[in-house]
Amino acid sequence: MAVHPLRLSRFNVTSLVLGLAFLYLPIVILVIYSFNASRLVTVWGGWSTRWYTEFFNDRAMLDAAWMSLRVGVVSATLATLLGTLAAIALTRGTGFRGRMLMSGMLYAPLVMPEVITGLSLLLLFVALDAGRGFVTVTIAHTTLTMCFVAVVVQSRLAGIDRSLEEAAMDLGRDPLRAFIAVTLPLIWPAIAAGWMLAFTLSLDDLVIASFTTGPGSATLPIRIYSEVRLGVKPEINAICTLIVGFIAVVIVLASLVSKLSSARGESAAPL
Repeated sequence: MAVHPLRLSRFNVTSLVLGLAFLYLPIVILVIYSFNASRLVTVWGGWSTRWYTEFFNDRAMLDAAWMSLRVGVVSATLATLLGTLAAIALTRGTGFRGRMLMSGMLYAPLVMPEVITGLSLLLLFVALDAGRGFVTVTIAHTTLTMCFVAVVVQSRLAGIDRSLEEAAMDLGRDPLRAFIAVTLPLIWPAIAAGWMLAFTLSLDDLVIASFTTGPGSATLPIRIYSEVRLGVKPEINAICTLIVGFIAVVIVLASLVSKLSSARGESAAPL
């Protein structure tokens, strides 16, 4: 039987175009106006890169960006480590008591409003008399993103045949070395995807960081929000354009790595 190619109707094409425009047109406008020479964001004054220069000369904004990068890298790494261990425990430890309770507590931040999470962490840090800063924000972001990593890794572990690891143990490997030699390479793409998701969520967070940050440790979203309340400056458009460009480069590199891994016959998680 002949297979007819899928034909897009005019309605489908229109819906697709409107949907893409709704998603990406504001970003395109933001990128264009980041090169606006005028100080007024609603008035076009010609092409210029002066606002990028202003950003790299703004010490407070650079410190906030560096703070966000440090918090993102550290919290994403900790969340990946803890989330992977939690996913292994939930997938392999089907017999221990309290598994359902642990699973519910682990996945609670997925459905809990960020305001409640941020307020509860703030009360915890106040009760412990902990000075709010880099450490408290990192702990808060690790708590927030660990559950996302656990979901990604657990879904990958559920699709792996346990007999492969058992065969390695039959050949003389102990359980730890069998896991490292067989299972870890199979779930590595999922771990990398979980790290990227955790890092992105950390960079994007505003609510929880506003509860757990302190003087001199403001992240970039908090700094941008404080600036926007006084009026949108073209410098903020330049900052957002740099972030969009950075994320686009990371996505392209991740997609290339995923395709190269698939071409070599490795089990890669789609990104």
